[in-house]
Amino acid sequence: MIIEIRKLTAMLTNDYLNFFDMTPHWDNVDEQKCYCVCWCSADHRTETDFSSAEIRRDLAAQYIQKGLLQGYLAYYKGQVVGWCNANTKSNCLNCISWLRFMQPVNTGEADPNNKVKSVFCFMIAPAAQRKGVATRLLERVIIDATNDGFELIETYPKKDFVSLSRDFMGPAAMYKKFGFTVYLELDNGISIMRKRLKFSG
Repeated sequence: MIIEIRKLTAMLTNDYLNFFDMTPHWDNVDEQKCYCVCWCSADHRTETDFSSAEIRRDLAAQYIQKGLLQGYLAYYKGQVVGWCNANTKSNCLNCISWLRFMQPVNTGEADPNNKVKSVFCFMIAPAAQRKGVATRLLERVIIDATNDGFELIETYPKKDFVSLSRDFMGPAAMYKKFGFTVYLELDNGISIMRKRLKFSG
């Protein structure tokens, strides 16, 4: 597949929303569509309504316009076939999914000036799975994070991977191919994997 990767911008909002509209989640229940609003740089310490797919869709549009929801879309023949949510870690520590699932992660760094890029999730259209789409997305994250001066990329795969649709953080095996190593294993079954992009003196 000849895949084109584009960084999410406000101009691509409709492409993003249409991809989530048309792509089933693992349980194939439309009401469960997340629109990836739970992994972002919005502050969810105050109550946010996520109660319906329609509300989450509206939130996604708002977050994209404000630059709070960041990542990359994969296109094949002009159609979106994949999504990777990647954002600055320090900006995302108050999103709802981090607050619920990632509190055990040590957020401190040896160097407080380190910039860490977090890869939170992937979503791949069923017909495009196992065709290298997630790999191409991760490649782009690494290239851009390096060019943007990030010290580390951090990822959060589950130890027991089932499928991209259920284990949306991606398989550990994919990260290992790119030189990621396990930094920390959490009791909730998540492994923290890291790739250092450049030497930090």
